[in-house]
Amino acid sequence: MDVAVSILLTIATAATPLLIASIGELVVERSGVLNLGVEGMMIMGAVGGFGAAYLTGSPWVGLLAAIILGALFSLVFAVMTLTLATNQVATGLSLTLLGLGLSGMIGTSLVGLPGARLPNLYIPGLSDIPVLGRLFFSQDPIFYLSIALVFGVSWFLFRTRTGLTLRSIGDSHSSAHALGIPVLRYRYLAVMFGGACAGLAGGHLSLVYTPQWVENMTAGRGWIALALVVFASWRPLRVLAGAYIFGAVWIGQLHAQAFGIPVPSQFLSALPYVATIVVLVIISRNKRLTLMNTPAALGQPFVPDR
Repeated sequence: MDVAVSILLTIATAATPLLIASIGELVVERSGVLNLGVEGMMIMGAVGGFGAAYLTGSPWVGLLAAIILGALFSLVFAVMTLTLATNQVATGLSLTLLGLGLSGMIGTSLVGLPGARLPNLYIPGLSDIPVLGRLFFSQDPIFYLSIALVFGVSWFLFRTRTGLTLRSIGDSHSSAHALGIPVLRYRYLAVMFGGACAGLAGGHLSLVYTPQWVENMTAGRGWIALALVVFASWRPLRVLAGAYIFGAVWIGQLHAQAFGIPVPSQFLSALPYVATIVVLVIISRNKRLTLMNTPAALGQPFVPDR
C-alpha cells in the first residue's frame, strides 16, 4: 500500500506542471493564437524561479519570479505576432530556442547549488488520515492551484461573458472586430496568461519536482503540454484527465527502470514521447473530433486595418 501511495503521489507531482502549462496554452489557443514557445517559457520560469529562490531563500519569491518571467517572455511573442503580425509558428519555435539557450547561459552559475523546496501542506486531522490524507491533504500548494485553475478556466470560458467573447475571437476575429471587440487586447491578455502558467509550471519543476537547476530540465514537457491541448479537444476538464494519463506514463517508465524490468532503458525513457505521438496520430484520424472544438481562427494573423 505504501508503494502504491508513493507512486500515486509521484504521478500527481509529475502531472502538475503538464496540467498548468496545458491549461494556460488552452486559453491562448481559444483566443485564436498558437504559441509553440511553451517549452521556452517553462525553462525560463524554471531557471528564474530557482535563481530567485536561491538568492532570497524563499521558494514563494521563486514562484512569483517564475510567473513574472514566463509572462514577460510571452510578451515578446505577443509583440511579434500580434503587433508586428509575424508568423506564429516560426515565432513560437524561435521563442523556444531562445528560452533554451538563454536559460542555459543564465543557469551556468546555478548548477549544483542547493534548492529551496516549496513545502507540502499539512492540515491537522485531515493529513493524518491513512492513505487519503497523504494523497489529498498533504500535497504541495501548486497541486491544489493546478486543480483550481482547471475549474476556474472552465467556468471562465463557458460561464462568463468575457469567456464567450474570447472564444468568439478565436472562432472569427474579423467578426469580433466588426462588433467593436478589442481583439488584440484580449489576445495580449490571453498570451500573457498562458506565459504566466508556463512560467509557474517551470517553477514547479525547479522548486517542487526536483528542487535544483539542471540545464534543459523541462525535457520536452512543453511539447507534451501542446499535444495535451489537442488531445483534450480544447476542453479544460479533458486536459485534467490527459495530464494525469501522461504523468502516469512519465512516472511509469521511471519505476519500470527502478524495478529492473527487462526492457531497454532508452525505450522506457522515450515512452512519454512515443505516447504523445501515438495519441496525436489517433486523434488526427478522427476529423470530426479534431474539428469539433478547434478555434476556427487558430494561428491566423489579425491586423485591424486590413
